[in-house]
Amino acid sequence: MVKEHEVKRTKGASWRSVYETLRNEILSLVLQPGQLLDETTLAERFDLSRSPVREALIRLSGDDLVVTLANRSTIVAPIEVAIFPKYVEALDIAQRMNTRLAAELRTDADLKIIARRLKEFEAAVKSANHLVMSEANKQFHMAIAAAGRNPYFASFYERLLNQGQRMLHLHFEYLERTHDGYLLTDEHQLMFEAIKAKDVERADELAHAHTRQFRDNFIDFMRENYTTDVALGLTQAAE
Repeated sequence: MVKEHEVKRTKGASWRSVYETLRNEILSLVLQPGQLLDETTLAERFDLSRSPVREALIRLSGDDLVVTLANRSTIVAPIEVAIFPKYVEALDIAQRMNTRLAAELRTDADLKIIARRLKEFEAAVKSANHLVMSEANKQFHMAIAAAGRNPYFASFYERLLNQGQRMLHLHFEYLERTHDGYLLTDEHQLMFEAIKAKDVERADELAHAHTRQFRDNFIDFMRENYTTDVALGLTQAAE
């Protein structure tokens, strides 16, 4: 019985290790959008059979980080620049709604959690590790969403934050290069203060500005580094 338990634990750890490694490489853009992920090659890389590799790819697909094509090949999910305005429009609505609700409904216990997530994010910014920063950013915003007490809005928001993590990586890179990294911690601090004061309109305003800052910096990064004729503006609703 002991040996059987150890075998199952090792098997579970195998796909998880592949999943976590590939996820980190995708989010940090080590694995580029559109890059082929061949099961056989990955199995050789991780010294595993193809089964745990396939399981890892299935879970990455559930995270919208890989895509399986019609010929059953798997690639790193492209960053769809053409639909970026629609993405930001949805993010803007989700961010504002969850932040408004948090300002209206938060409890003292919620404030303690949000404050802790704020400090964790500030520490992550000092580390300059983009993966750590991205995860800490997500946890800060999800703590706000939890304070809003609407699981439907929170779930929608989390999905958008997950989908935007690679773009956020580029956003962080741009802020570091332009020495505007302080904007990240300053804006989070102001959002926390508005929620603490139960100032719903101020929280809404700050959440909207936070989305605009992400949009503008991502657009600037793309214009600096890529040639594209795609219009990257927002619709009127998000302006």
